[in-house]
Amino acid sequence: MNELMSFWAQWLRPSAGLPTVQWSLLLAVAAMAGYLIQRHTGLPKVLGYSLVGTAAGLAGFSGAVWPLQGIGLFLLELGIALVLFECGGRISLRWFRHNPMVLVQSIAESALTYFAVYGVLLWLDQPTQVAGPLALVALAASPAVLTRVVADTRAAGPVTERAVVLATLSTLYALTLGAAWSEQMNRQSATLLDAISPAVVVLGVSILVAAVLTLVLRTALRFMSPTSENTSMLLLTLIAAGSTVASHMGGSAPLAALLAGILLKQLHPRPWAWPRQLGNASSLLTMLMFVLVSTVAAQADWSGPVVGAVLALIAARLIAKAVGVGLGNVGSGASWRQALWVGCAMTPMSSIALLIASQFVVASPSTGYQIASVALPAILLMEVLGAVIATVAIYRAGESSKPWAPLLRGGRNGESNES
Repeated sequence: MNELMSFWAQWLRPSAGLPTVQWSLLLAVAAMAGYLIQRHTGLPKVLGYSLVGTAAGLAGFSGAVWPLQGIGLFLLELGIALVLFECGGRISLRWFRHNPMVLVQSIAESALTYFAVYGVLLWLDQPTQVAGPLALVALAASPAVLTRVVADTRAAGPVTERAVVLATLSTLYALTLGAAWSEQMNRQSATLLDAISPAVVVLGVSILVAAVLTLVLRTALRFMSPTSENTSMLLLTLIAAGSTVASHMGGSAPLAALLAGILLKQLHPRPWAWPRQLGNASSLLTMLMFVLVSTVAAQADWSGPVVGAVLALIAARLIAKAVGVGLGNVGSGASWRQALWVGCAMTPMSSIALLIASQFVVASPSTGYQIASVALPAILLMEVLGAVIATVAIYRAGESSKPWAPLLRGGRNGESNES
């Protein structure tokens, strides 16, 4: 791949630079692959995006820099922020007041996932300073993958809604703790205040940015229509600005967007039309995010000890999330069968986990690269396998309004079912 790029660079002089041409062609291939996979297998388009990114990464594509930095980091944070803002808009705080066991279920599955992965990695003789961050990476589910699966399967129902909410809450915990942990990796915390102050700073700055973003959007909605195209553009540009400011001030850009979505939902509880209005711009950014994640993750070094640690992490994570959701299911209003499918739908890992791993590498290169050597292969596997498992869970829960006809009839009616 590098030799091919060098050959192109000798005669190709595009005005926007050679990386722009490379990424444009890569995204074009990803778009076709996503379409064909959904048409002929009924699986979500994100699977095609991930496979194309994986192939590019394994071939040595040099357009994705690790650890994430510059425009690549900004685009990933912006894509995550858009997804989390929408997911935050699905969370009603009144729901937790009427059904507090959902919050208990979220805390139970997140805590069990962290301690299960941490314990397994210590058992495999991983250093404590590596096992802890890896457990935080494993803690985060992927609302981005899950919402794409939900959109492609046209799913709706209690399992779908609960899975999205629990995945979003686990992301909130992981982003807060991950950013705080990366801040104090090279510090010798002498007191409890020194240990918790990074988390307080990250959460405080993120809440401040979220509050400002919420107030501006709430003010705009007083004289702008929610269905207007201009309102959608205002939303996109404000989230982009908020992402930049939050990161610069020491907060978390995705966390600020998530909190802004939750706050705005309480002030503006009516159904939002923005996801439809954002349309192709949001879809392109989401596709770029998945291709970037898989391209970077595919460049990891697959050695024997790493494979063992990766498989152990994945197995511990799958079991812990299923058991955690089950333990918190008592009194939550869901059946045990629904709890099983919720746990399965929360298995994907993707952009959030990659962002947290990148923060660890930047904070402490020596320890960070040990973390990334296990985290990147795990993210790659669970972005692909997690999308498949989540799709099966939604169909088995009976919440998809789109029958899995392409798989049953060899794609005969796939085009008519295309969303």
